[in-house]
Amino acid sequence: MTAVSFGPLDLLPREGLAEKLIDLDLNGLPAGPDSLTAGLAELAGQLAAMDTRDLEVVVFGGGTGLANVVGGDCRHPGWPRDPFQGMKALFPRMRSIVCVTDDGGSTGELMKDFPLIALGDLRHVLLSSVQDAKLRSQYGLDGAQSLAVAQVLHRLFNFRFSLPPAGVANLLADAGVDLAGLPPAMAEGLGTLLDSLFVDRRFAVSLRRPHCLGNLLLAAAIYREVADGLVVKPGALIRGLTRLADLVGAQPEAVLPCASTPANLKALYANGVLVTGEYRSSSARRGFPIDQVFIEFADEPCVPDEVLAAIARARIIVFAPGSLFTSIIPILQVPGLAEAVRQNRTALKILVTNLWIQKGETDLVHDDPRRRYHVSDLVKSYHRNIPGGVPGLFDAMLVLSLKDIPGSVLQGYALEDKVPIFLDKERVRQMGCNPVEARIFSSAALRERGVIQHDPAALARAIRTIWAVKDYLPEAKPAKLPVGKGRQRAVVRADRCTADQRLRRFKERLDGLAMDGAVRVAVLDILWRYGDIRENHLDFLAGVELVAVATWPRSQEWDNIFSFYDPASRCIKIREDVFQRPYRFELSFLVGLGESLLGDYAAIKEVLPVAEEGERLGSMYRLTVRPAGERRCFLMDHDLECYLNLARMRRATGNPRVFSRLINNDEGFTPPGLFFGLLYAWYLDNRFSTHIEYKMAIFKMQASAIIPYHAKTFHRRRAIIDFFRKVVFGHGDPAYDEKIDQSD
Repeated sequence: MTAVSFGPLDLLPREGLAEKLIDLDLNGLPAGPDSLTAGLAELAGQLAAMDTRDLEVVVFGGGTGLANVVGGDCRHPGWPRDPFQGMKALFPRMRSIVCVTDDGGSTGELMKDFPLIALGDLRHVLLSSVQDAKLRSQYGLDGAQSLAVAQVLHRLFNFRFSLPPAGVANLLADAGVDLAGLPPAMAEGLGTLLDSLFVDRRFAVSLRRPHCLGNLLLAAAIYREVADGLVVKPGALIRGLTRLADLVGAQPEAVLPCASTPANLKALYANGVLVTGEYRSSSARRGFPIDQVFIEFADEPCVPDEVLAAIARARIIVFAPGSLFTSIIPILQVPGLAEAVRQNRTALKILVTNLWIQKGETDLVHDDPRRRYHVSDLVKSYHRNIPGGVPGLFDAMLVLSLKDIPGSVLQGYALEDKVPIFLDKERVRQMGCNPVEARIFSSAALRERGVIQHDPAALARAIRTIWAVKDYLPEAKPAKLPVGKGRQRAVVRADRCTADQRLRRFKERLDGLAMDGAVRVAVLDILWRYGDIRENHLDFLAGVELVAVATWPRSQEWDNIFSFYDPASRCIKIREDVFQRPYRFELSFLVGLGESLLGDYAAIKEVLPVAEEGERLGSMYRLTVRPAGERRCFLMDHDLECYLNLARMRRATGNPRVFSRLINNDEGFTPPGLFFGLLYAWYLDNRFSTHIEYKMAIFKMQASAIIPYHAKTFHRRRAIIDFFRKVVFGHGDPAYDEKIDQSD
């Protein structure tokens, strides 16, 4: 017989040493004889007693995911009951490096007025970084007083208003905050920042917008470092941020931006559409996987020296969970950051994977959009989007153990269209990563709210345990991944324009156009929300006119778009009743704006009958374009010909200005002008044109199922999308056409 040895570690569930010890630390001793569990009890005590207070730790991420692992989600109403948990409790010398591409909510409102990086995620993580020990030592507080301070800060930083506040006293009263509940020095510092919001004229416009008070406090701290003007230099940004962090009880450099240059996110979908804006990409439902994301900077990107120094010194580097394409990937696309992580060859590097599929991001995969999403798909997405790929970035991947989640909970999430990311361990190992499965979800959140989310305390302890056994992790296998081409060159806006400058330029343009005041406000809001609309898209527009229903001149035989561009007056005309329905008005305006780009390109439009032996077979739509020197049109002569060809208009051999198309009898037809407008609106938001969305559904067909005619249609429609991306919306940077081998 073969002898079988059995030791104390065999009492523990899971596979490897790290998984077993994490289970021991989180769940306690297993059942078993004292002779076996005694050693485990001693080991558990050693893990709990491990001192990690002096370890330099860097955590990358953005928004809720990062804030939660750092110190709990400080926006949650229950946070003040336990505000000093999470990684900061075990790793007080931790620095969070935060993504700066958020453009929604109060952050987006601030960006209308200031050339700032996104402040919302910085504010969120900053409050979660407040430490009990720092409050006690800096302000001489006891435990109860520290908790009371955290409660006041929670109300202050999370307060939101929609109406302009009358003054500091009214603002604090509405927030339910009494600064007397804070240490005098902290109250004085925050009071000074609150006063500056009403004294500093640079904030006059912002106070009329809906805001989160914490974002305004951070902006005020930054602008106290700027004597005049709006331009913020990197040093002023970091000084304002670190001084506010120190004031409220976080370590001065607890929170740092990944870049000090304003930037926005661009998402390139598998069908070729490129969308600008984190909010637009995260809220879109394109029905296609995101192929790549890009950060577009308003100027040459600047990485704070403090960020690079923190990465170089770090003993542990953690990539926090969060939105795949709007947190970690944008950070590592900042030039130099991924390489800085690789250059630190002594740090333990841990990727904490997401728990659930992010709807619209990771719910679709390239090889088969119908199958479930795995951790290996996550790795491939990182590899495809990070300069140089994933080698040298992750030593271990900390993954939620689905075996610990009740089946009823998983069923409930499935009914809500939420599906966990499945761990395929062997595939992940083949990619050069060590998956570590652990029970790191919050039992309290599950019990109280029926939700599954990371437990900050459990996650911190799991990271501590991995650190303890880092020298015993399995040696990573040679990665079976395509060679990462990467994009070492940053994408920079050609016009070096920040979001606030873009908005001011649009406002100046609209002030010179004819339209009612309410219409002007609505149009400016549309132009702001669609970052892909270019300033020169207004070049052929003289105004927007609302037309009474009784005098609406346009036949709706071919469409139900209640707007059109009138080349004679150069106005977009919209039926008056549409203005009362914001969604319909937005669609109508965007279609009209798209049509306006063709200007007065058409000299003659005519529909001629086509008959054979007296029987009508159909019609011929014939278009005669104006000579290049006489027309006002966004498209150059070559581009106009290219578009008409893509719209299936055939150029006459004897007259290069004449284009035609045959229409079968009784079949519908979308004229090239309206088709251009519909494509323009669809490209910006595919909800706006079900007609175009239906045509583009061909991209969802499997290649093997496409017959030759369909293949031709497939390539023509892809060419239309590329035309709009490059020519109409000006996304011509070569980076957007780079491809990476996606084979395993």
